[in-house]
Amino acid sequence: MKNKYVNFISDDHLLSCIGNLHNAYLKAKNNITKKNFYSNKVDTIKLTFDAKFNNIDEESLIQAEILRQIDKSINNSIGTFHEQILGGIIGFEVGNLSGFDIKAKDDTLFADIKNKHNTMNSSSAESLFQKLKGYADNYKKAKCYWVQILAKGSFCELWTADINGKEYSHSRVYKISGDQFYSLLSGQEDALFQLYKILPTAIKDYLKSIDHSEEVVENSALDEIKSEIKKTKRSVLDQITFENYSYYLGFDKL
Repeated sequence: MKNKYVNFISDDHLLSCIGNLHNAYLKAKNNITKKNFYSNKVDTIKLTFDAKFNNIDEESLIQAEILRQIDKSINNSIGTFHEQILGGIIGFEVGNLSGFDIKAKDDTLFADIKNKHNTMNSSSAESLFQKLKGYADNYKKAKCYWVQILAKGSFCELWTADINGKEYSHSRVYKISGDQFYSLLSGQEDALFQLYKILPTAIKDYLKSIDHSEEVVENSALDEIKSEIKKTKRSVLDQITFENYSYYLGFDKL
């Protein structure tokens, strides 16, 4: 029977990947308690500038900061989504913490997937090249790829790089854009476009199929902070500053 969504993976696999990502969203949103929100220290000096220069009220500003933290967490999950989608193509599999993200079952391809092209510094780029080179050296028929899902162009080319003044290259180590990698694995030139076009329908179908009754309260951080300021009579920013920096000289006077 013909697939409803895309031609290169089954409908069930696509919906399963969407479900995994939905769970990651729920976990990220439900995880922003006040304790977690404060875990990396909130830069309330920057937030003061943000509030005044952008004319944003403090409560809206904190909600935006909470959403920024959620977004940071979700970016990693989007990369995992692409790994799982591609791992559902016949002949390929997901690495599952084996050192690679995607491989061909016959060991002729290994890949490391980054959601964005600019997520690596020179040290991580060097480490990734050496890892891919290691697979290429150990598997003589393997081509190895640094995949950039969101790339600055459409390409598939040998990865030659000058990293910290040292030249890196290998005859079977490549860098490749997301569209080209989807095309390479699926054998369909427009595979990534197919996925993009069908996502709204597939997501809608998935959401209709699940029980929403067990979803818990999202983003409790702001509610917890507002509960505190009812007692302390501080502003939102002053309360956050006090709870993060009361041990700094003079800050206990807030």
